[in-house]
Amino acid sequence: MSFNKKKRRTAIVILLAIAVLVAVFIGFDLGRYLSFESLKSRQSALASYYAGHQPMTIMIYMAVYILVAALSLPGAAVMTLAGGAILGFWIGLIVVSFASTIGATLAFLVARFLLKDYVQNKFGDRIRGINDGVEKDGAFYLFALRMVPIFPFFVINLAMGLTPIRTRVFYFVSQVGMLAGTAVYVNAGTQLARLDSLSGIVSPGLIFSFVLLGMLPLISKKIVTVIQSKKILAKYPKPKKFDYNLVVIGAGAAGLVTAYIAATVRAKVALIEKHKMGGDCLNTGCVPSKALIRSAKILSYVKRAGEFGFDGGKIDFDFTRVMERVHQVIGKIEPHDSLERYSALGVECIAGEATITSPYTVAVNGRTLTTRNIVIASGARPFVPPIPGLDKVPYLTSDTVWDIKERPGRLLVLGGGPIGCELTQTFCRLGSLVTQVEMMPQIMGREDADVAMLIREKLESEGVRVLTDHRAKEVKLENGEKILVCDHNGQDVDIHFDEILVAVGRAANISGFGLEELGIDLTPRQTLAANTFLQTSIPTIYCAGDVVGPYQFTHLAGHQAWYAAVNSLFGRLKSFKVDYGVIPWATYTDPEVARVGLNETDAKENGIAYELTRYGIDDLDRAIADSEDHGFVKVLTKPGTDKILGVTIVGAHAADIISEYVLAMRNGLGLNKILGTIHIYPTMAEANKYAAGEWKKAHAPEKILKWLEKYHAWVRG
Repeated sequence: MSFNKKKRRTAIVILLAIAVLVAVFIGFDLGRYLSFESLKSRQSALASYYAGHQPMTIMIYMAVYILVAALSLPGAAVMTLAGGAILGFWIGLIVVSFASTIGATLAFLVARFLLKDYVQNKFGDRIRGINDGVEKDGAFYLFALRMVPIFPFFVINLAMGLTPIRTRVFYFVSQVGMLAGTAVYVNAGTQLARLDSLSGIVSPGLIFSFVLLGMLPLISKKIVTVIQSKKILAKYPKPKKFDYNLVVIGAGAAGLVTAYIAATVRAKVALIEKHKMGGDCLNTGCVPSKALIRSAKILSYVKRAGEFGFDGGKIDFDFTRVMERVHQVIGKIEPHDSLERYSALGVECIAGEATITSPYTVAVNGRTLTTRNIVIASGARPFVPPIPGLDKVPYLTSDTVWDIKERPGRLLVLGGGPIGCELTQTFCRLGSLVTQVEMMPQIMGREDADVAMLIREKLESEGVRVLTDHRAKEVKLENGEKILVCDHNGQDVDIHFDEILVAVGRAANISGFGLEELGIDLTPRQTLAANTFLQTSIPTIYCAGDVVGPYQFTHLAGHQAWYAAVNSLFGRLKSFKVDYGVIPWATYTDPEVARVGLNETDAKENGIAYELTRYGIDDLDRAIADSEDHGFVKVLTKPGTDKILGVTIVGAHAADIISEYVLAMRNGLGLNKILGTIHIYPTMAEANKYAAGEWKKAHAPEKILKWLEKYHAWVRG
């Protein structure tokens, strides 16, 4: 029998048992014995029985209390009073403390067994914040709830069962948290004869005291955080007045957005950049690469002229002019990130090298700026591996390749990631003989094997020599020839080249501007270590963008910038945890590869169950009309539901059409909603609807359809 069937049967048994017990409770009107009036009228008889049968009375009392608490029946308050009235204060306190906690834990476990999986599967995205908070500070929250008697006992038991809090933590915190309230009620029970009703037991003043006591752990935690912060900052003199509310270091995507937000909320902000406004994305990354990719794509269309009904085609071009166009595109976009624009927005833009000299001061151009907070947005640079001999030849990186004036004859691209694949295909289309070298078994290591294979086959069909499982050992010069020596299955392989482009990843810019002297913590990946608020180990210093990760995308840098700006400016009032829940990205090869959420590789590595829906773009009308009928849409959904776990699209304009899935995942919309949305015909975006249609066909209600078939046959007569 499968685990799910066993669990289902166990759940049915538990539900039937609960239903029978509740029915007995209601049917025999047992609730009348758990009323305040009933307790007072039977106090003498119960006390007499206890005097002659103490152990038996305690066992019966505990069993009844546990049952009442476990079934969430009304009467826990009266049972607690009875403990004091019958057993006395100390014995009553001990017995009630254990009985109430055991009963609460049973209710907690039943709710967890019956409902947790359903609630988490159904509402997991919406309650992610609650889950994160409970995992981090669940004990504090539970203690606060237990200390305040205005929160219903049974509601807390059931609700906490739906969260990730551990059972041991729930039991221990519940017992400690309920002790004060239990003592009050048990003590009241010892004075039962003087009480007229339950309402007189807990006064408003006592409730207020419980509230303060319940909040004590959270308040204490906050106090500890403040003390730790002050301890870190104590050795640095704090200015009496500050020149700025915020100083931002780095004018790339993260720094620009951070400064923009600060200026928008009327904070005084300085933005320091030692190189060019716009950072890598504008000057050496996204913008120039996409401009060059576009030029190369025009050449690819000419080579495919026969597919479009032409006898042939030819384009004469000067490589230098192609590269000039790249810089023209940069120049056209440059005003969006310019010093003039940001100065007009209220940002003080400073050209120069910044050095953080303390948590409150930044030195630049001979000035010392005092600031409440600092945001580091220093970005990243191409990582150059320590390959022997590489420094003996001129090598290109994604930063320097845009300055070349002559097309490389034989180009060796070292690296099979997104940057390496994009530039490999681009230079091949521009006429270079390109060899791509990757040390791992596949290029595009983040993607599924079928995605990587499709791109590899496309590159090879265009003339690229793709070498995987080749580890670069050294670069050498022989008779004027440049050679990369690689290890492949224990054998040396010599690869001759004219130019080598190093594209094996990027390293965060963390040195040369004071971080070492301040002792700011780093991660094992050599990025800035930051908490969920993007705050570094020094409380006044925040960070955003490639310098912190975990992903190095321009759009993520802008996303992080909002949190860095708001938390640094308003963190004393309210801080916001950065949300990495739905992060899309794309590789601009031809065809493009776009992704959001999980792919099959991620799901398998993390043991996440999924259903796969695949739609081939070769069936899409618009793709056929454009002669771009290749690629596919892969959608991973939670088994048995239309909830989207992740999407990978390989095809023309994949980076554009995936946005519908990003919106759906961000807002908890499933494939049924996409299927029910009207898409313009004919468009590439229809692939999303057809993929949803494939999922729907796989989940068609076969039994209902068979009955409908019989109905239609009957209608026909």
